[in-house]
Amino acid sequence: MFSIRKSSTELNDASETRWHFPSALSPEAHAEWGLYKILEYMGLHEILPPGACKNRAKLRKDIEKYHIAYAIDFDDSDIDTFIARKPDGLAFDNEKKLCVLMQYTRAMDTNEDWAERKEQEKNDRFGSLLGFINHLSHREESGWKAPQTNFTTGVRGSLQTNQFLTRLESLGVKNTNT
Repeated sequence: MFSIRKSSTELNDASETRWHFPSALSPEAHAEWGLYKILEYMGLHEILPPGACKNRAKLRKDIEKYHIAYAIDFDDSDIDTFIARKPDGLAFDNEKKLCVLMQYTRAMDTNEDWAERKEQEKNDRFGSLLGFINHLSHREESGWKAPQTNFTTGVRGSLQTNQFLTRLESLGVKNTNT
């Protein structure tokens, strides 16, 4: 059994917890982190008070330019969907400047390739968002990188155990009893 914390037990070079996992303090206070909040945390965007739409307009323009520059099929109606896309979880390593988007899935595991198909589906869903975050980080020379880590289990209990444990360990979640 794994214990759940808001930070990992793994320490960085400064003897501080390496990974931080933003989470809600209670079900009533639950709010998922979307693109604006992720970029603000990384120092790539500032959230201004309601009514101060200038920076949101700039971000929308940046999103549009990114899709045009990389020839990604996109139109104005897609911007709201793009901005609204939220990962299931996040992990931040401030020292190494990593923002890991985490996706959790419980998939139908009746076919042999169920895990690979679900993995590809999740990567396709967030590929453009990750590309944009990394593009913006590179442009602003912030040093941040944003990869994705998927955790998938089958509805009938199937699990690619080594892959699952390796991904947990990459985020500082270690359990020697497994």
